[in-house]
Amino acid sequence: MDVKKEPLAYRMRPRTLEEFFGQEEIVGEGKLLNRMIKADRISSIILYGPPGTGKTSLARIIANSTKANFEKLNAVTAGVADIKRIVSDTQNPILNPRGKTVLFIDEIHRFNKSQQDALLPYVEDGTIILVGATTENPFFEVNKALISRSSVFMLKPLGSDSIKKIIQNALKDKERGLGNVDIEIEEDALNYLADICDGDARIALNALELAVLTSPVGNDGKFHIDMELIEECVQKKAARYDKSGDGHYDNISAFIKSMRGSDPDAAVFYLARALYAGEDPMFLARRIIICASEDVGMANPAALQLAVSAAQAVHMVGMPEARIILSQAAVMVATSPKSNSCYAAINSALEDVKNKRTGEVPMHLRNPVTPGMKELGYGKGYKYAHDYPGNIVDQDYLPKEMKGTIYYNPSANGYELKIKEWLQKRRSKKQE
Repeated sequence: MDVKKEPLAYRMRPRTLEEFFGQEEIVGEGKLLNRMIKADRISSIILYGPPGTGKTSLARIIANSTKANFEKLNAVTAGVADIKRIVSDTQNPILNPRGKTVLFIDEIHRFNKSQQDALLPYVEDGTIILVGATTENPFFEVNKALISRSSVFMLKPLGSDSIKKIIQNALKDKERGLGNVDIEIEEDALNYLADICDGDARIALNALELAVLTSPVGNDGKFHIDMELIEECVQKKAARYDKSGDGHYDNISAFIKSMRGSDPDAAVFYLARALYAGEDPMFLARRIIICASEDVGMANPAALQLAVSAAQAVHMVGMPEARIILSQAAVMVATSPKSNSCYAAINSALEDVKNKRTGEVPMHLRNPVTPGMKELGYGKGYKYAHDYPGNIVDQDYLPKEMKGTIYYNPSANGYELKIKEWLQKRRSKKQE
């Protein structure tokens, strides 16, 4: 196939509002930013949101639609001299008869205070119409004076439907996209790609392009993109530690599994083998701490505290007496009631975060630490638990996409039985 020089995500950047998918809350028909762009009455704005949500694309649309002079700077490489040059050109009636410039500054949060201060008088008098883009909270990272003279638009991660439209548009577009190639993508693969990219259109398009570039043409002359191929193209690789064939790690594995299996004799035996072979006592202490949390957990909450205390004591005392402390800690963990509910809870939650569209932190749970954030709805409707009977209040703490999800399922072992009974009453009350 004909490979274009620019990445697909770059080529498919929208040129007009009609080509822009998502962010209907701010650029939908009749919305303020939509009207500003169409009427060419853009005022200073700051676009705030995660990567791949359309900040640079909106700036490009403004550049394509405005009759005013348009300039672009990247805050990583630009400085005060660049600002002064643009201002000088703008104030030159021959170069710029309209006397104003729309200046897009990407990553504006990287401008230091003096650079931002250099912009301020020209934004204030209208010489510069600022369009800033940032992934950081502008109320913390951008000069308050600039914020007060700009409208802040918060872009959210794109919805799965918007991502699908972007992907399908790229598959159809013959000029900039993959429309000249016969591509067949399975529905499950499309849905997965739209979901796994977590609202970042750039990730979705990069994965799509990688899938096409690295897969052979089928016997029917088509590129077939299935779930396995998409999973491979968006995988997140993690560093792995090779333990195979090493008696050292076999012994540690047996030590941990003996504590987990509530066999104190086996646990002490494998501990003794490790110590006799010259194992680092602190390494063993760390294994006991992990087991105290992973396998004992809330069935005996004191186990983790005792294991940490044992590790501190081993560090202070050293060998050979540290063997006694390690033996006590290992026996304590082995003989404790067991529950891996906390371990299972975090693993389940991480799987959801990795593979699902989990939404955003509800606005009422966000702290409105500046007036501007409060105007955007931060903290609105939050209920302070201590103002209610029993210091408990029913309100949504999970994002709406995750509402009702349960990760922590306590066992009936040890202290966790009390937690189980309390939690059952709590959850049943919330469902009423």
